[in-house]
Amino acid sequence: MKKLLAAALIGAMTMTMLVGCGAKEAAAPAPAAEATEEKAEETAEAPADAKSFIIATDTVFKPFEYTDESGNFVGIDVDILAAIAEDQGFTYDLQSLGWDSAIAACQAGQADGMIAGASITDERKASGWIFSDGYYDATQCMTVAADSAIKGFADLKGTTVGVKTGTQGASYAESLKDEYGFEITYFEDSPTMYQAVLGGQVVSCFEDTPIMKASIQEGSLALTVLDDTQNEGAPYGFAVFSADKQELVDLFNAGLKNIKANGKYDEIVAKYLG
Repeated sequence: MKKLLAAALIGAMTMTMLVGCGAKEAAAPAPAAEATEEKAEETAEAPADAKSFIIATDTVFKPFEYTDESGNFVGIDVDILAAIAEDQGFTYDLQSLGWDSAIAACQAGQADGMIAGASITDERKASGWIFSDGYYDATQCMTVAADSAIKGFADLKGTTVGVKTGTQGASYAESLKDEYGFEITYFEDSPTMYQAVLGGQVVSCFEDTPIMKASIQEGSLALTVLDDTQNEGAPYGFAVFSADKQELVDLFNAGLKNIKANGKYDEIVAKYLG
């Protein structure tokens, strides 16, 4: 009898322990639920107005945007955009598309803005470009092969010159074409245009002066910039193509002002141009 009673007592105690353990395990998720709530609160506290943009650019416009020997996309425009984004607290996806494709992407709404050494001109403003404040002043010039007999515009009669499609260099050449009697061949990128001059397919090319000089120096190209052929030039600007993107222009302007004030802008330009 005692054995039966003892067995009964042991069974009851075992059941109590099992029930107790089961209850404790069932209650265990509660702290996890609290942690989830805390995590949700942290997410909710993240900046609700954080902005992210798609920015289009050219592929080869040295020293403003190009790929270095390590395969990294670098340049004055690339670094200025990064510094401004950090200053203004926005993120972006920089897409290297080429000049024409960058413009088309912005116009089609596939990109929010464009930074690619784009000169600020009245003609572009009239056609729908919305520019930031200027961030670099540049002129355009004519460049010839180092051994060329051409010394100026007067020597161009009956010849063909090269330009990059849709650029200020192209506009400059077009403005001189009838006066000096030359023809124009259009190229999609600067390196191909330079090779056309070196190969004799065209006698000269028109390009932004800082781009041309940097390309000659760094590429050891047998080309010569004719300094007396430079125009008055115009500043480069960040651009959008819809009034809906004005906020991005405002962010760029505010950041540009700040990085000029704190010395970061001068540091970037000196890094590439000395």
